[in-house]
Amino acid sequence: MLNFAAAVLFLIITPGPGVLSTAGVGSGFGFRAGLGYVGGLFLGTNLVALAVVSGLAAVLFAVPAVHSGFFFASVCYLVYLAARIAFSGSRVAFIEARRAPGFGNGVMLQAINPKAYAVNTALFSGFAFWPGAPVAETVVKFLILNAIWIPVHLGWLAAGVSFRRLDLPPRTQRAINVAMAVSMLAVVALAALAPR
Repeated sequence: MLNFAAAVLFLIITPGPGVLSTAGVGSGFGFRAGLGYVGGLFLGTNLVALAVVSGLAAVLFAVPAVHSGFFFASVCYLVYLAARIAFSGSRVAFIEARRAPGFGNGVMLQAINPKAYAVNTALFSGFAFWPGAPVAETVVKFLILNAIWIPVHLGWLAAGVSFRRLDLPPRTQRAINVAMAVSMLAVVALAALAPR
């Protein structure tokens, strides 16, 4: 069980579309606006986990057209997000928009987030600790996952809010934006090179 909890922490805390966009909402719109977005990410994450646990994701992704469409939508979104980050100007801004992304945006992001599917597949198909009670193990895994997921995402939201309060020089802000964009493109490259 401790191995599972450690895996959850390390897989969730690493930058991906969910945590980067959470920090972006905090940076661009503040903590209160970010809470609605994080709520949507939370529901979306749990829906993805249910799709993985139930086998629905495996059945859907076994259809080549669905798998290719999902892959294309995911790559397009990640490239779009990387471009928004890179070209957001000299302000530290993970996401630049007139209106704060809300609950629905969070749910939709997780629905097309390849990291969400990969993480949930790794967590729920591995790290068995109650082999004789698979239903109880799955319920406990959901509880542990959410107990770690919530503070991690609130921490990323708080980090974004902290960036908003910093008065960094324009050159430093541009460098941060470009570094984050390159990170997002690295996720795209890894997804493109992964065997399908």
